[in-house]
Order: sequence, then C-alpha cells, then structure tokens
Amino acid sequence: MVKVWNVTIPDFTGDEPRRAYLYLPESYEQEPKRRYPVLYMFDGHNVFFDDHATYGKSWGMKEYMDFTQTPLIIAAVECNHSPDNGRLIEYSPYAFKDSHFGKVNGRARITMKWMITVFKRYIDRHYRALPDREHTFIAGSSMGGLMSLFALIQYNQYFSRAAALSPSLWTAPDKLERLIAQAPIDRDTVLYMDYGQLEFSNHEKMERHFLKITSALLKRQVMLNCRIIPDGTHCEASWEKQIPFFINTLMYEK
Repeated sequence: MVKVWNVTIPDFTGDEPRRAYLYLPESYEQEPKRRYPVLYMFDGHNVFFDDHATYGKSWGMKEYMDFTQTPLIIAAVECNHSPDNGRLIEYSPYAFKDSHFGKVNGRARITMKWMITVFKRYIDRHYRALPDREHTFIAGSSMGGLMSLFALIQYNQYFSRAAALSPSLWTAPDKLERLIAQAPIDRDTVLYMDYGQLEFSNHEKMERHFLKITSALLKRQVMLNCRIIPDGTHCEASWEKQIPFFINTLMYEK
C-alpha cells in the first residue's frame, strides 16, 4: 500500500504543496502490534509510480517490496521542481559553481532539519515506526544520493544506514571529504554506494572523486558496500536494477 498526501516545506516553497508518499508493507495490517524500520527517500515522485515520475519511469519500489515481503516502511517526499535550480538548492550540502547550472547556493541543512523535525516526527507519531537510530535509514540517487551520504555522516545520530546511488560527488568533493574525516561517526554505520560504469564520463574527474570519497569512508571504518554497475547509466531504469543490492544492505541482520 502506498499512501499519498500533500505537505509543504515553507522555507523553500511557502504554502505550495508537494506530494509525500508512504509505503506500508503487506504485513502492516495483518500484524497490528508489529513495528517497522523506516527508509526515508529523496525524489519521492520517482520512487513508486511511473505517471508521477519526472521522465515517465519510476524505481518500481512497491512491486519489489510487495514481491519480497520486506518488513520496511518507506517514506518519501517530492523534490522542489522550480526551474531556478530548486532541486539543486534543496539537495546540495554546499554551494558550488557549474558551467551548466551556474552558481548554486546549497541549503541541504534546511532540508534535513525539515525532514528530521517535521516529516520523521510525523511518521513516528502516526505509524508503527521504530523511531530509533538503529532502525532509521535514508536513500536516494544523483543529488538525492549525495544527500543520503551527507545525511548519514552529518546527521549520524539519526541515521544508521544509507544508500547513495550515483551520488553527485562532483558538486563539492573536497568539502565532503573533510566532513567525512571530521564528523563523529558511530562504528555501526552502514553505507551502500554505487556508480554506473557509463556515467563516470558525465563529470570531469568523477572516478577520482569516487575513489577519494570511498577511501575517506573506509578510513573512518564505515561499513561500506561499494559497487560499480556494469553498463550502468544515470537513470531510474538503472537504479531500479540495484534495489535488491541496497535493500539487502540496509536490512542486513535486521
């Protein structure tokens, strides 16, 4: 079951509504006393329904979760669709310059404050979530993948595991590397991170950035499941194929 309703993020888009999505496993109604881990996801409009997805293709998460009967709640929120770099502003931890997008003033901390103090609090109060850090995960792709990595490190007191698919490390790799080196990170922190073989050429020095961030994570003893996807590209169809890998990582021993 996927519930859909409207939310607002006033600091970014005022009273303008955007969709929130909540997946409840089939066992949720059958086992009324059971509580569940929660996976928070970025770009919620791309997660479940093709007719909501930006490019007409979703991840198909509901079908996978139902088929595997994975005992996990998924909560996701639509991104900012403003043509004035709205999504990049919400999903970038740092300011950066790019020849295509120009200067982007990243405000990811505001996004995460809303997600933790408003959205997570709502889910914890209204559904049978396991609200503790051990059972709270976060995931996304591209800029959402960058956000998931950032959230796991910067807000490690809230998230114990994350999945970063094709993360946009190119935006500010040096600042991200410093964050990983300096932030307090618990020893039980788990990260799934991947990148498509064919998308490395999309940004200059991307292979170098990926290697540096991977090395920084390993130095901090993050339990890292890292993959290069054969013939992988930067699109929902490719990310959908990685669902078994990152869900198994997030749910391992849970």
